[in-house]
Amino acid sequence: MAEVARDIDARFDALLDVPADPRADLYRAMRHAAIGGGKRLRPLLVQATAQLFAVDRDCAGRAGLAIECIHVYSLIHDDLPAMDDDDMRHGKPAAHIAFGEATAILAGDCLHALAFDVLADPDTHADPFVRVELIADLARASGPNGMAGGQMMDLEAEKSSFDLPTVTRLQAMKTGALIAAAVEAGAILGRLPIEGRTGLRGYARDLGLAFQIADDILDVEGDQALAGKALRKDEAAGKETFLSLLGLDRAREQLRLLVDQAIAHLHAYGAEADLLRDIARFVMARDH
Repeated sequence: MAEVARDIDARFDALLDVPADPRADLYRAMRHAAIGGGKRLRPLLVQATAQLFAVDRDCAGRAGLAIECIHVYSLIHDDLPAMDDDDMRHGKPAAHIAFGEATAILAGDCLHALAFDVLADPDTHADPFVRVELIADLARASGPNGMAGGQMMDLEAEKSSFDLPTVTRLQAMKTGALIAAAVEAGAILGRLPIEGRTGLRGYARDLGLAFQIADDILDVEGDQALAGKALRKDEAAGKETFLSLLGLDRAREQLRLLVDQAIAHLHAYGAEADLLRDIARFVMARDH
């Protein structure tokens, strides 16, 4: 994870070279949000899946960078006053606090666009059909049937009382879609046929839900200094979460079950999938 984090920081550093013109603050805002901090779980998942098929590490790194562009853009916009209204992210001021709301919005817009620019580049993969599939899958995961749709449901959760199936769908879209896209990207780069991706898709689905349950537990029990952001905001806003609906003990039990299921989905793979198995265990054990 530390190795992938260093790699992604270096890639963002190269991608976001600050120009000597009036766009300078836009680039500084993107760098502020993108470089340093964050677990880089999604790029790690791309690398871990891609290595099952001996994919070139630079190709996998570029695909991971694109997904992280989408993730960082979503955090910039999510922190805005019109959304979750957070002042801190990864232990430093949110982009709109550091650079103003207008610049933060544009920084998010640009990172969204850069994700697809990176994937469309032949350096990501020589085969244009692979690049198109990567672009299409990330677009689906980012849009109304994925992350952005989940964010809309999350906004509605402040006005409505959601039951467990609705919260599960919300989180499968808001959090799980990009996690699934990361695993799918590794399979696409490895030219794994769609019919061969069932196990990996099951792994990604269960991992995404496990990640969110762990997040809900940390939101109540975690250390705000370690998290680098405000905690307990969902409870204050009256939103239903896995924890509020299941209770702490059942949520922990469900988390363990989902991690076990995620690992079981990898039964067709040997030691080459140990990193994916370790990631699932990490999701359960993490403290931030």
